[in-house]
Amino acid sequence: MTQANSAFPLLQLIDSPADLRGLPKTKLKQVSDELRQFLLSSVSKSSGHLASGLGTVELTVALHYVFKTPFDHLVWDVGHQAYPHKIITGRRDQLHTIRQKDGLHPFPWREESEYDVLSVGHSSTSISAALGLAVAAEKEKQNRKVVAVIGDGAMTAGMAFEALNHAGDIGPDMLVILNDNEMSISENVGALNSHFARLLSGKFYTSLREGGKQLLSGLPSMRELVSRAEEHVKGMVTPGTIFEELGFNYIGPIDGHDVDGLVDTLSNMRALKGPQLLHIVTRKGKGYAPAEKDPIGYHGVPKFDPSTDALPKKAPTLPSYSQIFGDWLCETAEIDSKLVGITPAMREGSGMVEFARRFPKQYFDVAIAEQHAVTFAAGLAIAGEKPVVAIYSSFLQRAYDQLIHDVALQNLDVLFAIDRAGIVGADGPTHQGAFDLTYLRCVPNMVVMTPSDEDECRLMLHTGYHFEGPAAVRYPRGNAVGVSFSPLQALPIGKGQLKREADTPAKGQRVAILNFGTLLPEAMQAAEALDATVADMRFVKPLDTALIDTLSANHDLLVTLEENVIAGGAGSAVGEYLSSGNKTTALLHIGLPDEFIKHGSQEEIRAELGLDAEGILEKIKQRLK
Repeated sequence: MTQANSAFPLLQLIDSPADLRGLPKTKLKQVSDELRQFLLSSVSKSSGHLASGLGTVELTVALHYVFKTPFDHLVWDVGHQAYPHKIITGRRDQLHTIRQKDGLHPFPWREESEYDVLSVGHSSTSISAALGLAVAAEKEKQNRKVVAVIGDGAMTAGMAFEALNHAGDIGPDMLVILNDNEMSISENVGALNSHFARLLSGKFYTSLREGGKQLLSGLPSMRELVSRAEEHVKGMVTPGTIFEELGFNYIGPIDGHDVDGLVDTLSNMRALKGPQLLHIVTRKGKGYAPAEKDPIGYHGVPKFDPSTDALPKKAPTLPSYSQIFGDWLCETAEIDSKLVGITPAMREGSGMVEFARRFPKQYFDVAIAEQHAVTFAAGLAIAGEKPVVAIYSSFLQRAYDQLIHDVALQNLDVLFAIDRAGIVGADGPTHQGAFDLTYLRCVPNMVVMTPSDEDECRLMLHTGYHFEGPAAVRYPRGNAVGVSFSPLQALPIGKGQLKREADTPAKGQRVAILNFGTLLPEAMQAAEALDATVADMRFVKPLDTALIDTLSANHDLLVTLEENVIAGGAGSAVGEYLSSGNKTTALLHIGLPDEFIKHGSQEEIRAELGLDAEGILEKIKQRLK
């Protein structure tokens, strides 16, 4: 182990869930305490997600103790909460490498462990996947159990309710655990409710329930009356009516930090037939006071000293692109009351905290519901409002039909502020903003802009906001470059800029780099070494075809540069245009390869993929040979 063995005498013995199941139940509280301290100690040294995992320690221990994983299937939603799961399932001594290049993946990942049933990163997928597994398990007839663990935030997505509705309709044996950490129903958690949960999940109650159904099977009216009476009794002390209506047997809420109570209830529910839902209440950051007090701040943490009461203060740096967007949003809202800012549960990440505080009536957090966010914006636009959807590149993928059908098809004035475009770093394949240029530029009516710095970002946001029709501005994760701001003004649609003109290279060596986005500094460095021309194209759609014509006529090689997949991206758009005019100028596309990009720091991944100045220069030199 990476920490002293004496500090974790039981945890050091657990190299798999089978080892955990070999312990007496009386030792589970100690295991939980050691697991929590190990998680805190490891993540504080390596950085990573903390508060969510601290809240799921007892649940993780109980699940692996009761269910025979990996034979039984355990499906986690999102994955921030799965660090304790990684520790219990043989990855304890590698936890210090999490989110680092070639280290443990930040989320459950199928290629990493047989205990990771579903690779996850985006929320609200667990119930759908678990339902598929449960249907297959019934065909196997091997008594394999299936469990999905979903947080209350993830339960706000429509996909979760679609899966609940389907599962309740077809009725396979499966257990959904709702991990509720908002404390909104804390008054329901206590000795009485835990006793009630044990009662409802126990053999006596379930035997009585099923026997009563059989007895009344020939009396439909009486059966309906008894069913209503049962719902009434349960409804007096539980908030689970909606789940019962969807076809689930609801148990809870119970204390998610009582490992003994969890084991008892899960053991009872393991034997129940049909769709089951267990509602547990936990506290994010449980066991570490600063994280309990500020679970948002301790959601993802840098390296820090757990003995202090605060995370280290960040050294003054340039503002992030998210902050640039948030400042522009506030600046525009001050003079336009029709602006409406929309986020699918990413207020902090998208830089909207100040906007939400200052303009609460113009701010809407729609929860984890990207599809709804986009069509909600469409409705606002129809009514004459000016919606701005702030959304991560990889999350906009989830609302693609709504973008096409409800916004672009109707040519509505919706601005998409697309954060985390390109390489995002440690969150890995599920969060890399690799595809947005490809999936946006093929949509009619869309204007797609790629700023090269923070001033360009502001100007493009302003341009898209005032454009009559759908528009998108995509910008990366990370800090801006420190340029001064220009007065806000609309840019001419579809016009790029020459940033550097080559002198007179020898024939065959005349290179022009067509840059799309924030890799411009790297393009300029490579151009200096090559004496190449550089154009900041600004717009992926519509393209500046006049500028491409000029560059094509005067250069031997056009190099397109983008932090997006090459397949179907900005470079493809240039190639399509040249081909349509029978232009034969040679083309080199530099961008992301046709593969899912692994996790690592942004600098490491860009260097590995040849998207830094050195890599760009080398790719061009190889092509000129």
